[in-house]
Amino acid sequence: MIPKSVTPIEAKALIELGAVLVDIREPAEFLREHIPGAISCPVSDMIAGKGIEGLSATQPVIFHCLAGSRTTQNADVLTKAARASSVLLLTGGINAWKSANLPTLEDKRQPLPIMRQVQIAAGILILIGIVLGYTLDKNFFLLSGFVGAGLLFAGLSGWCGMAILLAKMPWNRLKD
Repeated sequence: MIPKSVTPIEAKALIELGAVLVDIREPAEFLREHIPGAISCPVSDMIAGKGIEGLSATQPVIFHCLAGSRTTQNADVLTKAARASSVLLLTGGINAWKSANLPTLEDKRQPLPIMRQVQIAAGILILIGIVLGYTLDKNFFLLSGFVGAGLLFAGLSGWCGMAILLAKMPWNRLKD
């Protein structure tokens, strides 16, 4: 059974009445920006069987992610993890919350999400390959092809070597 969806305005009203807001994004995403009062419980933890601590079975639980896709795709997992009588999904996630001019807490000291870093790095490498291919040697076009093949592989397999490498970089250590 797919939980009912609520708009950001409806969610805000429910939160004021005691509903619990659960952010299912990864910890780095949560630390970078989140809705005030939200609890961080990554969907990856719930898939691994971890529940959400401190919830009452009588409190409505509203789940959200960035744009709503992860909550919709994992609705069954979220419903089981909440163990609540009322489970709701925030339509459009934190993006819709911000579009409704509702407040968020942002910490720009935290690193950008890994996938944005992958997009930036891939874009830079592709542009370098093209520029060097036209100006120095046509073999530099292979760099662009290699990056494109890596992105294709990541999309098909779900495994992204560049994301793994970037996650280990010093700037991606979470800051308190």
